[in-house]
Amino acid sequence: MLSVETIDLHYGAAQALRGVSLQAEPGKVTAVLGRNGVGKTSLMRAIVGQQPVSKGAVKLDGRDISRLAPYDRARQGIAFVPQGREIFPLLTVKENLETGFAPLKRRDRYVPNEIYDLFPVLKDMLGRRGGDLSGGQQQQLAIGRALVTRPRVLVLDEPTEGIQPSIIKDIGRAIDYLRGKGDMAIVLVEQYFEWARDLCDTYAVMDRGQVVEAGPRSGMVEAQVRRWLSV
Repeated sequence: MLSVETIDLHYGAAQALRGVSLQAEPGKVTAVLGRNGVGKTSLMRAIVGQQPVSKGAVKLDGRDISRLAPYDRARQGIAFVPQGREIFPLLTVKENLETGFAPLKRRDRYVPNEIYDLFPVLKDMLGRRGGDLSGGQQQQLAIGRALVTRPRVLVLDEPTEGIQPSIIKDIGRAIDYLRGKGDMAIVLVEQYFEWARDLCDTYAVMDRGQVVEAGPRSGMVEAQVRRWLSV
């Protein structure tokens, strides 16, 4: 289980997160909701190690990983699909997927067929350069690259941003399948409220660097959450 425990995070003198706590359990999707600029991406950076926390702890299965570098967290099983995808435009689809081999032992350095089952377009375009793919195809590639690492925690930052509706549905089906396997915790940052609501098991709403509301989806008061998203 991933556990974020009352963390603060600063960029220089500016404080981006204040006492933020979050838990993500295997077999569940945890949605992090909020408007632009409220600290969602900063929370993701704290989880994957791109920005150090100044207080509190990030733990994986009870072990404090707050001081581990991003590549060490990847070896521990945390995979990140960043906002904007950040694939390599001059590398082929095959080569982009193979960049996910870095944290793996040599015997595990292959692309599981499961990834092509989830996103068949990737298998059809293995020789095409990443920069020649559509935005939706690039997002599928970014998720596929993360899955190559066999993560225990999958962190997705705004995966529907700029994506056509048909591919949003494909990504939703993939997340639902991964959740159903039961061995992966999924953290989903999203502004598309209806999509995130329908996928998540638990949720947290952020505002001004803090979690202002959290709980199971079954207890969500939709009108109240929407107010936080529209303020």
